[in-house]
Amino acid sequence: MRVVALDTDVIVFVSDVWQTTCTAVRAGDEGFVLDSPVYPEELRALPDVLERAGFPVSGLLATHSHWDHLLGRLAFPEAALGCPESTAERMAAEPGEVQRRLRDFDADHYVQRDRPLSLGAVQSLPVPGKVELGQSRELELHEAIGHAGDGAAYWLPWLGVLACGDYLSPVEIPMLTPEGSIDAYRETLLRLGELARGASWVIPGHGAPLDAERATEILEQDTVYIEQLANEPDAAALPTSRSSAAQKRIHETNLTLLSA
Repeated sequence: MRVVALDTDVIVFVSDVWQTTCTAVRAGDEGFVLDSPVYPEELRALPDVLERAGFPVSGLLATHSHWDHLLGRLAFPEAALGCPESTAERMAAEPGEVQRRLRDFDADHYVQRDRPLSLGAVQSLPVPGKVELGQSRELELHEAIGHAGDGAAYWLPWLGVLACGDYLSPVEIPMLTPEGSIDAYRETLLRLGELARGASWVIPGHGAPLDAERATEILEQDTVYIEQLANEPDAAALPTSRSSAAQKRIHETNLTLLSA
């Protein structure tokens, strides 16, 4: 796991699998952990790293309902989990689905964990909406659906940081899922573009943090790809920097979902 300090009050952890990101933010004597790394040793390291850095953990947040972003309570079992209202609704409609997906991953990769995952009582957050942090800070939630059928991006205006979930990734092409929507994905890119262009840092759900210039480049590439998928899917071309065999498999899945 890589650890990147973007600011005295922002630390980003990048998991060794899928480069899944986890972001710790501090505002005075309060703080939160957004999303999660994946492997047990990475989760065990989180409390120690944050304690040494003087980061309080007042609660956990998640961008969307996919299991690899919801493991924070394995590191902080007493912390409450907040998430977009659409994400809370999906998890309530599919009880045990996150745990089942985690068990399948662990079985496939021979991973052993100290304890099973318990999500506890999930707090539903309004989108669009704001959450108070500390005495004078507010983070904003902006709808981010299309990849999944739920989710939000978190904008931290006092830091110029955008944590956007599974969008604007430097390592992964836009990925549709059965619950997602290409039209919603297009709308999310438009919404994120307005925020990303004014950001100091953009933290994707997969991949290292990006400055505004690089995030805008990826936004433009992803917009072209999504438009091609929508209008001429058989001719859609992968971004040059994201054309590995794994990304080609994601592309084939996208095509299959669109033709279903």
